[in-house]
Amino acid sequence: MPIERLQALDNVEKEIASCIQSAGQALTELSKDKASMKQVESHTSQFLKTLNHVEGELSKHINYLTQVSTGQPHEGSAYGSVKMYKTARHRLEHTRSRLQDLENLKNRALASTIRPGSAQNNP
Repeated sequence: MPIERLQALDNVEKEIASCIQSAGQALTELSKDKASMKQVESHTSQFLKTLNHVEGELSKHINYLTQVSTGQPHEGSAYGSVKMYKTARHRLEHTRSRLQDLENLKNRALASTIRPGSAQNNP
């Protein structure tokens, strides 16, 4: 999915270059002493057509990025799952740490109540 999106953006970039080229050709034709209005209109029409297509494609990509950045579900995203996994993993590590702390406290408490010398004095 990401590769397809990058390829689509690469195509949009090529269309932008084509759009600029059409605009340049129209301006070049207009700068001539005897400009062919048919050529100017053809280049202008191509410019507008390409520009509208570029605008539509960029809008699609912007909408996709808006969905991704706001956390809304969309196809191909694992962000939510990865975030939940990392949070659960963090909680697990914290719980293990706290349990280890409690185990250490218990062992110290047991060690202080059962002293080696006190076990020998009690028959």
